[in-house]
Amino acid sequence: MHDDGFDGELLEEELRQATAILDPVPAQLRQLAVEAFALHDLDARIAELTFDSVVDAIPVRGATDVPRMLTFRAGEVTVDVEVSAQGLMGQLLPPQQARIEVLGGPQTATSVVADDMGRFTSDAPPAGPFALRLRTGGEVVVTEWLRA
Repeated sequence: MHDDGFDGELLEEELRQATAILDPVPAQLRQLAVEAFALHDLDARIAELTFDSVVDAIPVRGATDVPRMLTFRAGEVTVDVEVSAQGLMGQLLPPQQARIEVLGGPQTATSVVADDMGRFTSDAPPAGPFALRLRTGGEVVVTEWLRA
């Protein structure tokens, strides 16, 4: 308590309790946060989103169910991904073999393999927040999380 009679710690605790009662964090959101943290690789390089067709492309009038095109970059590694209702398809540049995990919230990761040309496909379209984790040799690269 300060000289002016104001106790900041007490106020903070009372606000915490009021928030927990009036606006609690949904259990599903809390679980997603815990699982996202558990999937975090401290040694992984983060691949930055450099292109997203939802934001960067010019829409075509009358086109429906257009696949979403994404490009991620981490140093010399580029990942181009097409996300559609049929799944996802992508390529690593420079071309190389890799194991790719499609991470998706509370569900377990779906694993796919990139061939010698760096190409990969998954028949399971992401349904909600997703990210990709690439394992190439001894290196791990994780993309930013996006909503499908």
